[in-house]
Amino acid sequence: MTAERAALSTLLRPVRRRLGVAVALQAVSAVAGVVPFVAVAELGRVLLDDDGIDHGRAWTVTWLGVAGLLVRLLLLVGAGGITHLADNDLQLDIRRRLVDRLGRLPLGWFSARNSGTVKKTLQDDVTAMHHLVAHSLLELTAAVVVPVTSLAYLFAVDWRMTLVTIAPLVLGLTAYLWTMAGMKTQLTAFDEAMGRINASAVEFVQGIAVVKTFGQTRRAHRRFAEAADGFGSFFMTWVSSMVRPRAASEILLSPVVVLLTVLLGGACFVTDGSLDAVDLLPFTLLGVGLTAPVLALSYATYELRTARMAAERVTELLETPELPVPERPSAPNGHRIEFDAVRFSYDGENEVLKGIDLTLEPGTVTALVGASGSGKSTLASLLPRFWDVTEGSVRLGGVDLRDLPPDELYRRIAFVFQDVQLLRDTVSANIRLARPDADPAEVEKAARGACVHDRITRLPRGYASVVGEDARFSGGEAQRVSIARALLADTPVIVLDEATVFADPESEAAVQDALTELTRGKTVLVIAHRLATIAGADRIVVLDGGRIAEQGTHERLLAADGMYARMWRAHEATAERRPAATPVAQAPAQEEERVR
Repeated sequence: MTAERAALSTLLRPVRRRLGVAVALQAVSAVAGVVPFVAVAELGRVLLDDDGIDHGRAWTVTWLGVAGLLVRLLLLVGAGGITHLADNDLQLDIRRRLVDRLGRLPLGWFSARNSGTVKKTLQDDVTAMHHLVAHSLLELTAAVVVPVTSLAYLFAVDWRMTLVTIAPLVLGLTAYLWTMAGMKTQLTAFDEAMGRINASAVEFVQGIAVVKTFGQTRRAHRRFAEAADGFGSFFMTWVSSMVRPRAASEILLSPVVVLLTVLLGGACFVTDGSLDAVDLLPFTLLGVGLTAPVLALSYATYELRTARMAAERVTELLETPELPVPERPSAPNGHRIEFDAVRFSYDGENEVLKGIDLTLEPGTVTALVGASGSGKSTLASLLPRFWDVTEGSVRLGGVDLRDLPPDELYRRIAFVFQDVQLLRDTVSANIRLARPDADPAEVEKAARGACVHDRITRLPRGYASVVGEDARFSGGEAQRVSIARALLADTPVIVLDEATVFADPESEAAVQDALTELTRGKTVLVIAHRLATIAGADRIVVLDGGRIAEQGTHERLLAADGMYARMWRAHEATAERRPAATPVAQAPAQEEERVR
């Protein structure tokens, strides 16, 4: 069994019994559906019998046809109802499992994927299985049972005419199988192309405000246009290669061609006396009816392939390793952070961090600096456990982070990054994400501390305004809402990706005031982009190629005249072209001196 089939079989397990019942009902329904056609053919033979009309037999055949039609309708409705209810339950079950799995994956998993890809699995791939469960299985059953039943009857009438009747069907199916060659590869390429379009469309829409502000609409749109053009070229090539065999298949399987074949073959047999004219009637009725199930078979087969591939992707997500949760959690003693011989690799081969030893004392500010790709963001992401270390350990209060339940970890560590995410919910609910039980007074206090209360009160419904509807924030304002969220959480440890690097001067000042309030008295690990903002940090750690190149205070690192000193001189050389930066956080001693 291939991986695709195994994945689909596993996903269908909860509804397999119901689907089996539905398929059995559909099979009986398909047989019953042939009965009216057989009844018409037999009625014709009775009425045209040279020995006279057998009225009793004629009425029996008629009532059998009517009974077959009624049975077909009842069983068809029953089978369809069962599959649709099973599909509803299956989709609900799969989506619940997917959401549950997404909620337990490492946060770093999401940063490595775009929202378009996740959306395709969660929405499109689950929907693709709807057609299989609710429709295609029944269509496949009918597409097999109807021809088999019809051919069994036709062979009983005349085997030679049966072979003539199925000749165009055999040729048509051969042409169809030709079009299906390489279908798996083409469908994989199709899904990849659609994924690129989804991703580029989502990114374009999410970033439209920024690209318009900087006049880069044409450039930003180019990525989506290239993805769409690439899909169009691929699709045209694929379709062009299938046009002729597909057209030939459709023509050969058309009722007109089958009817013409039956009439021509029947005429030959009737004229040479080897077939009675009345015996031609079953073939004209049932032979033409063979084409519809066969055509349905081709479409249902395509949907089956699509569903298998979708099931494999859904299963892959469901089997993605989740963030391990300790069976016996430990309680930290204090909030001292220790990175002990930490090594980390995203792919298991290329190490991003190489033996990091670092201690963050409670109540201190530690800044990470270094060139792009030096490992700053990776090191910071290990503390809120976006990823787990490859080797070594990260400890909080003497306890390895892997021995802390996620809920306990996030009660002690908060993070504020540049990429702000606000839910389409009320402003109050967005701030309350940190503490859903917080009362309005606590929410307002957090908003005041984040310097965003006045902006919220100017909204049409204040804190009850819905983000994306009647609450629209600028980047700096959204950042302050996220800081209010962190203030409400009131965790002793803060991981901060310097949030003002892309802010305008006015927003930067407000955000910096909010950050000062947020980090007061906390253990802070900050990723620094502007050196001036972290000059007052208790410790500055310089990373180079995944290792700690040097560390110390601003003054000591300048005196050492090493990598940090060179970075500082480069920073000063460009400082005149930028507004003055406000420190992210003051070291405790400096803050005390400033207050005095």
